Amino acid sequence: MKPIVARGSDAEWMPLVEDGVNTAGIDVRVLRFDKATQRPPTFMLKFDAGASSPNHNHPGGEEVYVLEGEVRFGSIQLNEGDYLYRHPGETHSVFSRTGCVMLFMVPEEVEIL
Repeated sequence: MKPIVARGSDAEWMPLVEDGVNTAGIDVRVLRFDKATQRPPTFMLKFDAGASSPNHNHPGGEEVYVLEGEVRFGSIQLNEGDYLYRHPGETHSVFSRTGCVMLFMVPEEVEIL
């Protein structure tokens, strides 16, 4: 197997689109796409100031690393350099007051509540 390399100069930010969810002000950059599940388990999200994501569940858990800015995952405040692991089945919403860029590892599809 060949290693997967996502070069910063090749990857583009695109508006995040999720059916039935207001994702205004959220962009995504896919780092790895899994053909078997037809989804990216590894990606980056960029939240503009004031952007939010509604309450949702992570059946397979979630890992997040904040690269820039600040963000709130439910009651947990994260800042640049912070890491968060959520166990499978945990729910939360997301909001960034000032904007942020985050790296995500999400092994299973998110369920919007």
